[in-house]
Amino acid sequence: MRRPPRPPFPLSAPEWPGGIPQPVPKERLGVAYDTAWARREPVRALRALFLDGVTRPLVGVVATPTISGADRLDGLEAPIVFAANHQSHVDTPVVLSCLPERLRHRTVVGAGADYFFDRQWKAVLWAGLLGAVPIERNKVGRRSAELTRQLLEDGWNLVIFPEGGRTPDGWGQPFKGGAAYLSARTGAPVVPVHLDGTRAVLARHEKRVHRSPVRVTFGTALRPHEGEDPRHFNTRLQAAVAALADEAATDWWSARRRAAAGETPPLTGPELPAWRRAWEVSRPATGRREPTSGASDTPRWPKGF
Repeated sequence: MRRPPRPPFPLSAPEWPGGIPQPVPKERLGVAYDTAWARREPVRALRALFLDGVTRPLVGVVATPTISGADRLDGLEAPIVFAANHQSHVDTPVVLSCLPERLRHRTVVGAGADYFFDRQWKAVLWAGLLGAVPIERNKVGRRSAELTRQLLEDGWNLVIFPEGGRTPDGWGQPFKGGAAYLSARTGAPVVPVHLDGTRAVLARHEKRVHRSPVRVTFGTALRPHEGEDPRHFNTRLQAAVAALADEAATDWWSARRRAAAGETPPLTGPELPAWRRAWEVSRPATGRREPTSGASDTPRWPKGF
């Protein structure tokens, strides 16, 4: 069947002259999205109003967060990297809501470029409301690494989720090295943060938000030791978040004792079949591990594990 003739310009797109190479279209989304507009004064003022007037009250109603370790932030000044475990999409507003005001309004959030910046409306929404900046989740990308490094050097705090994505089963995932790398490059301290209960508010693949209590535990700021490899520092950071999880599940003294003895339960949970991992993490109190009775006070898995 013969195709109808093409409408003339401007009713259709113009034809590119033959023999002349076409320029490659400039990337505008994903990791290439320019978020500089979201850090200008008018947008920052609107974001501060939204965070204090809308986000924090909503978080207070839905999650009623209990904050532990807030005193560990005393004396810390920007720039700071806040590295938290990742259970839910509500993790970001919860962390921002729990930061002291002196830090809260000078903080940006590392967000997956492939998820939060894959559409123009999403990029504008998250950059504007949360101060999100695009980062590559599966590797330490040069563009996102340079952007976050520059922001830290300019005095911005950064919230980052080193797992690279929300937990699929309630247990933590191995940390990627972004937070450790940025600390080593900029000298900014890393504050480990543990979130407990946000998965009960909004789990992965869930559409409905549920009211449920949340606990946010801030740890002592960490810095890389002289000559320390970023990979080793990343291991220390993951261990620090695991110790905060233990602290949330039991108490500060017991968690410190286990951390000193190298007996902290791993953040990633037991190496067991998926259904048994799911069973353990779904126990009451948002999957917290209850200590055994006795002198050792060491957390255990249920009988049969």
